[in-house]
Amino acid sequence: MSDDEQVAEWNVAEWHGKTLVDPDGEKIGKLEDVYVDVETDVPQFATVKEGFIGRHLTFVPLGEIKVGPDNLQVAVYKSQVEAAPNIELQGEELSQADESALYHHFELNYTPPNTESGRRLARR
Repeated sequence: MSDDEQVAEWNVAEWHGKTLVDPDGEKIGKLEDVYVDVETDVPQFATVKEGFIGRHLTFVPLGEIKVGPDNLQVAVYKSQVEAAPNIELQGEELSQADESALYHHFELNYTPPNTESGRRLARR
């Protein structure tokens, strides 16, 4: 079984509210929502709330995620997440332009899906 297949089998509803940490164990924030690939249903991004005043949602890639009992460890560093582009959501899907910007920022390979929208909010 590939890592992507294993991730797809996990119940992402159980991830809601867990703390995301970077490879060094630095806290990134509490997971708010999970966005999945519309073609494969594999989790691609999570959103976390950042900041104390004027809090906003920030996207974090979920590739190579490690699920622990108390937190979810992602493969990107807190500094990368803090520098990520701010995305204004319209509905429950990311536009391809926003998705492309996120993939570019996190230096991930981006292949546009064969649909009008990119990633959609996972149902909880």
